[in-house]
Parts: sequence; structure tokens; C-alpha cells
Amino acid sequence: MGGILPVRIIHTADWHLGHTLHEFSRELEHRHFLAWFLDALGEQRADALLIAGDIFETANPSAMAQEMWYRFLAEARRRYPKLDIVVIGGNHDSAARLDAPRPILSAQDVFMVGGLPRQADGGLEMDRLLAPLHDSDGCVKAWVAAVPYLRRGDLPRIEDVEDRLIGGVRQVYAEVIAAARERCSADQALLAMGHCYMFGSQLSERSERPILGGNQHALPADIFPDGVAYVALGHLHLPQYVVPGHIRYSGSPIPLSLKERTYRHQVLLVELEDAERVSIRPLYIPRTVELLRIPEQGSRPLAEILSHLHALPMADQESQDEWPYLEIHVSLPTPEPTLRADVESALESRRVRLVGLHTEYTGTGAALGDTVEPQPLNELGVEDVFLKCWHVKYEEPPSAELIAAFHELVEHVEQESG
Repeated sequence: MGGILPVRIIHTADWHLGHTLHEFSRELEHRHFLAWFLDALGEQRADALLIAGDIFETANPSAMAQEMWYRFLAEARRRYPKLDIVVIGGNHDSAARLDAPRPILSAQDVFMVGGLPRQADGGLEMDRLLAPLHDSDGCVKAWVAAVPYLRRGDLPRIEDVEDRLIGGVRQVYAEVIAAARERCSADQALLAMGHCYMFGSQLSERSERPILGGNQHALPADIFPDGVAYVALGHLHLPQYVVPGHIRYSGSPIPLSLKERTYRHQVLLVELEDAERVSIRPLYIPRTVELLRIPEQGSRPLAEILSHLHALPMADQESQDEWPYLEIHVSLPTPEPTLRADVESALESRRVRLVGLHTEYTGTGAALGDTVEPQPLNELGVEDVFLKCWHVKYEEPPSAELIAAFHELVEHVEQESG
């Protein structure tokens, strides 16, 4: 269908400006990303930028987060006057806050869809949902169905379907994509954007917030019909594709939890080859701040952990904002009342920031009922119960001093109860 479309699109999402990692600000990392990204837009000769939601970490972002966002838009427009910029809201964003400056952004040719716009009669306001993409000569070469994160109140009530939430989402996308298809000529591509959770995709542990009806309402890929050349998605932080491969999550530009340290973060360069075919490749983002885990996998005894900590580099004159984040996993065969104090002492003057201290007990882990053989209650002593509870958590037996303290406590309780 048609000839070559010399249009280069960059797809990104889930910036989460204003994010903190265990109370540590991510401002430095975000500023480095935005500086790199502004350069990348020029180096890749991008014609369009698609940002698929979750611009901010919270619905009420800090002044710093808003300053970074608007400074980026202003600099992008200054450097690249012809760049098409299309932005949709995500579940972390306030739709009203994103839409409020829309008159100013529209004057700067920034196409913003914070929330689902409807007309007075309840119909969708298609002019605010359909964005044209231009080539370097200013000719329209594609149309984007730009659907923001859909909240329950945005959805039409659909009867006679197995899942009304999915049915409502399906209808919204069907209407917007059908309207976009009507505007497409034979040599123009049809694209879509969304901020949603798709069936068959992979969540990042301790990172994404469940959306709409939760993961049990994952959307099927067929809400994007044949003929949609590319779907730019946001919400999931792990870069991934949904079958078929042209439905993509770009992932977040920086790790938003320690679980996200193991893969390279990216934006996606999408090149339209014709009205139906695209080529896609990642542009990897340099990581500004390291994320460390001791040990790399599993957990280790405290003595071994402390040895690793003492070997870490000493602090220097560099800003603490550039120090690595550190997560520690300790295995405990017995209680360690001074665990945190021992760890913090070992880290004193070390060039790291502690963001997680996790303990894993080496006991059986079984429920107490599974550890007790059936027997009359009058044959089960309090010390038996205590020891079985102890071994659920700890591998090594309690000390004689601890058992003596336990018996003293039992004796005190018995005396108080008369």
C-alpha cells in the first residue's frame, strides 16, 4: 500500500518524574536521561515522538518534576521545530493536570491527551484523539489513535459480554481506531497509543501499580485490529512486545525498583517502511547510577555480608546523588538483634546508599501445625511449642540463656494468672 514512508518515530513511556527510591530522589538520573534523550532525537533524525503515559510519579507532582517536564518540551521544540510530539496520560498522572495547559501546548504543536475527551452529547471528541504525523517535508504520513489511560468512568456500559471492563475498553479503542482509519489515505500508516496492561505481558515486581480491574482484566491483543502498523504502549517498565511483535512496551528510562536492575533500559526507534510495515530497534539509555545487590543472588550469612561491605570503595568528594544504590540480603540461622547497626557501621564512609536490608531465615519455613505430630494437648509442653516455632524461622537451636529467659517468662505469666 503506497510507497516508502520516510518517517522515524521514537516511542517512550513511564518516565515517572519525581520518583524516589526509598526516599532518595531520582532527579539526577532523570536530568541525565532527558539530556541524553534530547540529543538522541537529533542524532536519530526523529520526525515524531510518542510518549505513552506516566509522565509523573504522582497525580500531584513536585515543582521540580513539573519544571523538568516543561523544560524538556520547550527545549525539544526549540531544537526540533518540525518534531511531532504526541503525549497521553497514564494511571499515575492526573488527567486534569496534564490537560490544563493544553491551549499553551497546542500553540507549541504538542498534542496532549491527558484524559479521555468527550463532547457535550457524550460522544468522543475525535479531533483531540487523532494526531497526524508528518515527514520532514511536512506531509502527513501517518495517523495516531492516541488513547490515554482509561478509568472506569471513561468506559461505556456494555451488556451481554463476559467482562464489562474489557468490553468497554474494546469499544473505546474500536471507535477511535475506526475514526483514525477514515482519515488515513492509502499511503498513510495507522498507529495507536495506549496506557494499559495487555494479556501475556510481564510485570516488574514491586514496581507497577495494578490498573483498571487488576491483572485479571488484562486486555487481549485483538483490541488492535489488523491494519494497525504499530502500537506504542505504556505502563509496564520492562521493555517487551505483545504478540504480534508490533505491539510494544518501550519500558521505563531508568530502573524504578531494585528488581529492574538486571536489564538495559531503552526507548524504541520505529521506522515506517510502508503503510503497514515497520522496523523497530532499541536505543539503549546510559545508566547514571549503579544498582548493587549483595549477594548477586539469594542470601548469605551476616559475616560474609559484612566482609563484602568492608571491601566497598570509600566515599569521595563526588556528590552523593551519584553513589550507587545498595540492597542487601542476609540469611539468619539465629536472631541478630544488632543486624541493622552492624550493617550501618560497616557502611560508614562507604560510597553507597542503602535502600534495602532483607532477612531470610534458614528454618523450615513450615506452618506450625505441619511441624507438630498429632498428640493430646496435655502431652505437649510449652517448651515443645516454643522450640517448634523457633525452628520454623531459625536453623540453629536457641541458646541456653534464651531458653532460661523463656521459662522465666512462662513462670511469670503463670504467677500472674493465679
